[in-house]
Amino acid sequence: MQLDDILHINNCKADRSSLSTTPNAKTDLVNMNGPKHKFCTKLSSTYLRKWWITIVVAAALIIGGIVVACEFTVLIDAVVDRMVALRPGAKTFGWWAKPPVEPRISLYIYNVTNADDFLSNGSKAIVDEVGPYVYSETWEKVNIVENDNGTLSYNLRKIYSFREDLSVGPEDDVVIVPNIPMLSATSQSKHAARFLRLAMASIMDILKIKPFVQVSVGQLLWGYEDPLLKLAKDVVPKEQKLPYEEFGLLYGKNGTSSDRVTVNTGVDDIRRYGIIDNFNGRTHLPHWTTDACNTLAGTDGSIFPPHIDHDRILHVYDKDLCRLLPLVFEKEVMTSNEVPGYRFTPPEWVFADVDSHPDNMCFCPAGKPSCSPNGLFNVSLCQYDSPIMLSFPHFYLADESLRTQVEGISPPVKEKHQFFFDVQPKMGTTLRVRARIQINLAVSQVFDIKQVANFPDIIFPILWFEEGIDNLPDEVTDLMRFAEQVPPKIRVALIVGLCTLGVILLLLSTFCLIRNSHRQSTLHLEGSNYLATAQVDMNKKQNKDNQPARY
Repeated sequence: MQLDDILHINNCKADRSSLSTTPNAKTDLVNMNGPKHKFCTKLSSTYLRKWWITIVVAAALIIGGIVVACEFTVLIDAVVDRMVALRPGAKTFGWWAKPPVEPRISLYIYNVTNADDFLSNGSKAIVDEVGPYVYSETWEKVNIVENDNGTLSYNLRKIYSFREDLSVGPEDDVVIVPNIPMLSATSQSKHAARFLRLAMASIMDILKIKPFVQVSVGQLLWGYEDPLLKLAKDVVPKEQKLPYEEFGLLYGKNGTSSDRVTVNTGVDDIRRYGIIDNFNGRTHLPHWTTDACNTLAGTDGSIFPPHIDHDRILHVYDKDLCRLLPLVFEKEVMTSNEVPGYRFTPPEWVFADVDSHPDNMCFCPAGKPSCSPNGLFNVSLCQYDSPIMLSFPHFYLADESLRTQVEGISPPVKEKHQFFFDVQPKMGTTLRVRARIQINLAVSQVFDIKQVANFPDIIFPILWFEEGIDNLPDEVTDLMRFAEQVPPKIRVALIVGLCTLGVILLLLSTFCLIRNSHRQSTLHLEGSNYLATAQVDMNKKQNKDNQPARY
């Protein structure tokens, strides 16, 4: 209560106390119900209104705390959505177009040490795993075009640089591996006319083509001149020719890809952020038997739609995988930069046979006989019908019999051979990757071709690799750590601050109202007594004036 209010109330009390002592008591009694008395009443009402306003403010603060508790996360999510969406000129767009990381690919080659005995005596093949041979990579998306439908189109440029300092030896190291072009041709001819197989045997004899080749690591990866491919270039019709003249497992991949990829920016719908819209103009693959298995609705693995929870299934598409690869949550992880993440790995059924997982039947284009054994995936439709089978390294999650078909491959170890992505769940950015895949050749025995007559039906391992990144630069992880740690702290601070201040004001105003109500009751009682006393005095005076004078 202000000093002026107190003085006015005291004046009101003084007026009442002088009522019975004034000569014009009647007039004073009338004044008690006049403007001055009303002013005194209003003064008390103003005092009450101030505390009622305080109660309203306190309630508003408490309600504000409740709203923050319920809606603050939604607001932060909206900020994150706007921040990560691919807008040309934004910082996150620059990171996406030219990732500030140095991916590496490490390759381990199965060097065959008894090729002659294997072919001549029917001995089990013995392999010696040599590696790693390490290449650093630089990635950049070029020829980026912004489309009107909320998508971006680009070509991917990958540059590989050999890192001898991280490798077991130079690229000139020599290895002996199956002759993939030759064995692919012989396996494909198994069901052809017999005279074609005999003709093929004669051609291979003339060209001195053997089932195993001795090549350098660099040649195996980046290409060497193969006599069979050279012959095919001259005799195969133009429309059936292969798009390369040399053979190499990474042939043509060191440079800008001709594949045109179109992805969603997430500006219009953050749930589509990074999802492939089409690949070389196709929205679906042409290889498999259902739309579900042909879909391309995944990302390239560098980003995913944000706000990821444990129940989300992520999808990654890579041309060489020949399919969309699902990833399921495995566990929570923490990076070396103290950024929390979720680890996602392919489910155990991803390469399972159809008896174990019937949904994989769609990956058998020629019916059940064309289905892959448990733990393998047939990518021949994406590799010009070469009988290439993918698996995880050391046949991880595959049947044990596949690994024991050859000697020299140790049992798989999850920590060394598992395929995984570590993803920051709030922003959907990949933190750490180990994309581990093994390349195998499905060889069919063909008796009419003498060069491979002793080569049994076998899934022959060629090499395995792991491609990925270990960590992100501090600039990126600092932003992630801020987005992950700071908003929850702000939320708690706002909730505690607003609710605490609201409760304090509410208690204080309630206390003052109760106290003032008691004072007002006392003041009202005093005023009533003053009025009663004044009325009695007036009555006495009137009675006295009305009595006749006595002489």
